[in-house]
Amino acid sequence: MIRFAVIAAIAMSTAPAFAQDSKEESCGYQAQVVGAIQQARLDRVSERDVQGHILAQNPEWPAQYNNAIPLMTPWVYEQKRRVLRNESLSDAWTELCLQQ
Repeated sequence: MIRFAVIAAIAMSTAPAFAQDSKEESCGYQAQVVGAIQQARLDRVSERDVQGHILAQNPEWPAQYNNAIPLMTPWVYEQKRRVLRNESLSDAWTELCLQQ
């Protein structure tokens, strides 16, 4: 979980464009990104193809959040498939993001 906190901190600090959104909105959009990455992993999309796969689906979050995909992908892909099937990483992301 420490690794998750580090990734969350990096994502929050490297995204000055997120500043125009409220914290709740920003965390919500970030959680949507994490959820999309989680679904891509469950769909067996290769890690290197995740960004293209997600962007091809025309996600509904603001475009600046697309920059977070490469930052969050390694964390999601290192999770065991059992965790991915049984837990909502986007809910976990939201909770920790709001605590930052």
